[in-house]
Formats: sequence, C-alpha cells, structure tokens
Amino acid sequence: MTRITSDEAAIGAPVQTRRAEREAVYASLAAQAVGAVYGFVVAQIGGALSFVGDDPFAVWAAAGAAVVAAIAATAGYWRSRAQPEQQWRRQLAPWLFTVNTISVVVVHVALAYLATYALYRLLALGFIGLPIVTFWAVVLMAVTLGLSTYFVYLSSSSITTQRLSALLMAFISIGTLTATITTPDPDWWSVHFSQLGTFDDLSSWIFNGTLIAGGLLVTTFAVHISRDLAALAAAGTLAYGGVARFVSTAFVIMGIMLAFVGIVPVDVNLLVHNLSASGMAVAYLVLLIAGYRVLRGMPRAYFVAASTFLAATVVSIVLFAVGYFSLTAFEIIVFALIFGWIAVFIRFLGVAGRQDGADEGGAR
Repeated sequence: MTRITSDEAAIGAPVQTRRAEREAVYASLAAQAVGAVYGFVVAQIGGALSFVGDDPFAVWAAAGAAVVAAIAATAGYWRSRAQPEQQWRRQLAPWLFTVNTISVVVVHVALAYLATYALYRLLALGFIGLPIVTFWAVVLMAVTLGLSTYFVYLSSSSITTQRLSALLMAFISIGTLTATITTPDPDWWSVHFSQLGTFDDLSSWIFNGTLIAGGLLVTTFAVHISRDLAALAAAGTLAYGGVARFVSTAFVIMGIMLAFVGIVPVDVNLLVHNLSASGMAVAYLVLLIAGYRVLRGMPRAYFVAASTFLAATVVSIVLFAVGYFSLTAFEIIVFALIFGWIAVFIRFLGVAGRQDGADEGGAR
C-alpha cells in the first residue's frame, strides 16, 4: 500500500476544496436559473407583492431557499463521503448514516429559511411599502436561491465536529430568537421559557421544531465526538479507555431529551416535558462532573472552563431556589450554559493532543 506523506496530504487537501468550490458554483448557477423561473411564477400568481404584508415576498423567498437548501445539503453531505477525511462515514450503519443526513439537512433547511425570512423582514424596514414587480421578483429570487445553494453546499460538504458545533449554536440561537419575536403572547416571559411552545401558531412550531431538530443534531454530534475521542484515546492523549462510549452516550441522551422537550410541549404533558428537560440537565451535569476523570488529558484550560460552567450552574440553581431568579430566567440561563459548554468542549476537543510552545499540557 502506498503511503501518503504529510506533504502530499497537504497538497491534496486543497484539491478537495477546489472540487467542493467548483461543484458549489455549478449548483449555485443551476439554482439561480431555477430561482429566476420561480420568481417569475411567484410574481404572476402572487399579485401585488411586497416585502411584508398580506402576500409577503419574504415567505416565498424563504420557502424557495429552504427547498434548494434541502437539495444542496443532501447532495453535499452525501458526496463528501468520498473525501479521504470523511470516508469513515461509509462504515456507519445505514440507519445511523440516514439519521445523520436527516439532521444535517434539517438544520441547513431551517437556517436557510429563517435567515432568508429575517433578511427580507429587515429589508422591509428600509423599503416600507415598496412593491415587488416581476423584474425584481426574478432577480431577487435568482440571487436568494443561488446564494443559499452555494453556502449550504459548501457547509454540508465539509462537516466536522467543530462545524456541527457552530451549526448547532447558530440554529438554536436563531430558532429560539425567532420564536420570541413572533410569539402572540408578549408576556410569555412571565410564565416560563417553555411557554413559547404552547401556542398553535408559527412561533410555537418554530420553537418546538428548533428543539426537535436541535436534539437530532446533538445525537449526530455523538457520532463525530465518539470518533474524535476514540482517536485521542488510541493516541494516548486521553487516559480513560472508555471515554468515547461514555461521552457519546451522554450526548445521545442529551439529544433525545432535548428532542422530547419539543415533541411534548408543556401544555400537552407536563410530566414528560419536565422529565425530558431535567434529563437533559442531568446528562449535562454528569458530563461536567465526570469529565474531571474521563477526560483526563484534555488541555488544562478546558478544566478551568468546565469548572466555571459548573460553578455558574450551581449558583443559578441556588439563586432560583431562594427566589432571586424567576423560572424563565433560570431556564434560559441553564439552557445557555448547556449549549455554551458544548461549544467550548468541542473547541477544546479540536485542539486536544496538539502541542505548542505555550501549551501547559493536559490535566494529570
């Protein structure tokens, strides 16, 4: 078997990038052509279009972006299996690869929809009452669908643990923020965070859908994290041999619990909803506390950060118990701490085992 040297790998890596860029450009051009036709059709059947109003252009544009994002994400994630650094995904069980693909596609579709809708709502604030004639409908749709396809294809073609972390943070943040600003109850915050998912309207669908898709993505996380941790354990960077199974299992539990928080809103079944939310928090605390043993070998700075998250969580619990925090504030703070820790953990996971002159070494 011919061995590939580091220099050859370094030379070969940009080839994959050029291939992905080339395919993304071709896909974008095709999407622009489709977008132009779509814009023309929308202009004919939509009547008097405007950015917002009775027949908002924003909704048509967001829907189109979501459709092309679904196609681009599926194609990009599927074709990326041929890349040397992604071939390990070919060895996954078919059902697991299918779940991973669905989660990656759903998150990209949701981000494309929400980002496009938010952009056109923002443009509406600067172009109040501006009608969208046929020409501009064609141009705007071509640009919107073309850019959506380009960025989604590139993103899904280079999925790594770190990229999944960024996608998760962006998706959760944008989804929950959209739900808060579109909710029909301006006083939702006086009840609890889960109140956002109790209305039978778009805002609740966005909120609950964000939690469900976010939970699905966290379970996809587990596959990538397991592989990364197993490699670090095999290299001797991490001392605990069962670290991959332990951490990935905890992440799967977190993902399932998060999904059930959205699947079973608080007004449908209070017990199941609360058990799911509590289960996610418990899995998070287990990972934080057990990490001092099972993650021995991670950079020392990670344990400093983990201790900070643990202390912040304990303080939040105490302040809630004594009545200083409302239930809504407590839920939002713990929610933010969980996903903040995930982001920090993934960043440190990406640099674990790498040495430089300033590295203090892992915790021993």
